[in-house]
Amino acid sequence: MVVVIKRGMSRQRIKALLAKAYSTPRKRAKEVDVYKYVGVLKLKEDPVALQRKWRDEW
Repeated sequence: MVVVIKRGMSRQRIKALLAKAYSTPRKRAKEVDVYKYVGVLKLKEDPVALQRKWRDEW
C-alpha cells in the first residue's frame, strides 16, 4: 500500500493514514515446495561448464 503525504497535511491526518496502512492485513506469499524440483533436470555436461558457455554467448 502506498501512503501519499502532501505538503501542508496535518499530523493527525498523517497518523490516521499510517494507522490505516498498518492495520490492513498483508497478503502472504505462497510457499513453494522447492524439493519437488530436486533432480528433475538431467544434465550430460558439467553444470559449471554449461554456465560458462552460456555466459560467453553474451
